[in-house]
Amino acid sequence: MLSTLNRLAYPTLRKLMFLIPPERIHRIIARTISVAGRLPLVRTMLSRMFAGTDPALRSTVFGVEFPAPIGLAAGFDKSAECVNAWGQLGFGYAEIGTITGQAQPGNPGPRLFRLPADRALINRMGFNNPGAAAAAGRLSQGRPGPVRAPIGANIGKTKVVPLDGAVDDYRLSARLLGPLADFVVVNVSSPNTPGLRDLQAVESLRPVLAAALEVASVPVLVKIAPDLSDDDVDAVADLAVELGLAGIVATNTTIGRGGVATPRADVDAMGAGGLSGPPVADRSLEVLRRLYARVGGQLALISVGGIETVDQAWERIRAGADLLQVYTGFIYGGPVWLRELHDGIADRLRSHGFASLSEAVGSETR
Repeated sequence: MLSTLNRLAYPTLRKLMFLIPPERIHRIIARTISVAGRLPLVRTMLSRMFAGTDPALRSTVFGVEFPAPIGLAAGFDKSAECVNAWGQLGFGYAEIGTITGQAQPGNPGPRLFRLPADRALINRMGFNNPGAAAAAGRLSQGRPGPVRAPIGANIGKTKVVPLDGAVDDYRLSARLLGPLADFVVVNVSSPNTPGLRDLQAVESLRPVLAAALEVASVPVLVKIAPDLSDDDVDAVADLAVELGLAGIVATNTTIGRGGVATPRADVDAMGAGGLSGPPVADRSLEVLRRLYARVGGQLALISVGGIETVDQAWERIRAGADLLQVYTGFIYGGPVWLRELHDGIADRLRSHGFASLSEAVGSETR
């Protein structure tokens, strides 16, 4: 019943939302979700509508218990304002941020663009956020609600901090947020902070990750770009194992513009930024398979990038993803879509004879 209603109503609702500039409607929706997360009766109602309870979807990854495998990728809840709501909306977990050591406004607007023909987005937000201290204050207020979804703190470099100060900047964020989050993700792969992706080079990445590991009391992961060469993907994977990281998040947005149906002139007019959604799906899956072949079983893999259907979600799990993340698909699909993905994964587990999600991870290679 809910799915039928969603298919009839959400396309119209989405069209109405798309009449409003992207960043403005984002602020409106985020504020609404934040308020809903603070109201006990609303939290309960949302959890009954959207949060699945299928025990087959539960898993323990890097020592953290997840009620479901699909989480919200970083970029939506930049200020840690909605942490009480994500579990009630059906997410198995969520990443806040990206959070930087210092508060910053991000890049000048317009900086968020829709590509409806591709069900995609382009953003050059530039890590707009209130800073690590403010985000820590919000996380410290607790997370009540019928469904407690783990929260990851995605941390990045403050724009005004030079690259030679990046280690201390990441250390500050990890020290402030680590005790309050369930895990920390070191983001060195956004295309919207000058020089940030240079930190993906192993010689630059090593001290950044070591600093986060030194001060964080929770599992530490690293998030990489889809635009890395295969050799660089291997190098980061080997470093993650060497340092004892908990996992890798793959992948971030792409600076490429290949495979889009939106007219090239329109895309060019949007300018620089990271492209997310279906156009990045193929490369994200390639990177996942490469990572699983190299380090599968040694650390956790979280796959993100262009996941829209149950078939795609199931393919990522069978290719080696312990957990999944979505963002753009949530914008185009809505919370009922998320519930349908989780129900579909549970159905696939049973139809293939798996008693748990973890049994299915990497099964395409067995």
